[in-house]
Amino acid sequence: MRQIDLASTSLRDLNAALQGAAEGSDDAWTIVNPRGRHAIAVGMTNPVEVTIAGHAGYYAAGMNQRAIVTIDGNAGPGVAENMMSGRVHVKGNASMAAGATGHGGLLVIDGDAGARCGISMKGIDIVVRGSVGHMSGFMAQSGNLVVCGDAGEALGDSLYEARVFVRGTVKSLGADCEKKEMTVADRDLLQSLLERAGMSDVPVGAFTLYGSARRLYHFHVDNASAY
Repeated sequence: MRQIDLASTSLRDLNAALQGAAEGSDDAWTIVNPRGRHAIAVGMTNPVEVTIAGHAGYYAAGMNQRAIVTIDGNAGPGVAENMMSGRVHVKGNASMAAGATGHGGLLVIDGDAGARCGISMKGIDIVVRGSVGHMSGFMAQSGNLVVCGDAGEALGDSLYEARVFVRGTVKSLGADCEKKEMTVADRDLLQSLLERAGMSDVPVGAFTLYGSARRLYHFHVDNASAY
């Protein structure tokens, strides 16, 4: 176990050390005194394990590739932004734009997530035990967003082929988002995502699936008011 204290180590030196971790290293890293600093543990490309012992600010674990990052607290805007692979686990709440533009990997949020959770997701899987704010799943292209609580206004606005599973109530659906019939394959996928997120206690049967109505893929004058 390697411990780095951000009270005495610069953020630049911390990220340089994490990014330079050797391929195949068995080291596990703990970052203490994060104190809400921004851009902690960004740009990692090797499968190292990192624990942030406290709250993190903007863009924590951004651009993650292959690493396993645990935030033992809350996370600011853009946690796991543009993640490619690996796993990021927020044990508290996450602010707006969690998992934005993520291409792959798994983002787990034990608490609530703010507005625009999963905006423009491109293959990432996001599982939120709590609720999400307005415009979540906006322009989501592929991947899966699982919400075990409620969803705010304009859920899935202008989404493409991403799936959105919500257990609770949805305040309103965004443009071109509609309720879908859940198939056996969808249920199996949802069960797998909950198990991977450590939430197998959450029953699959209570969820509703939402997806694209595919009316906005190509411009049509009859749909002009929805653009």
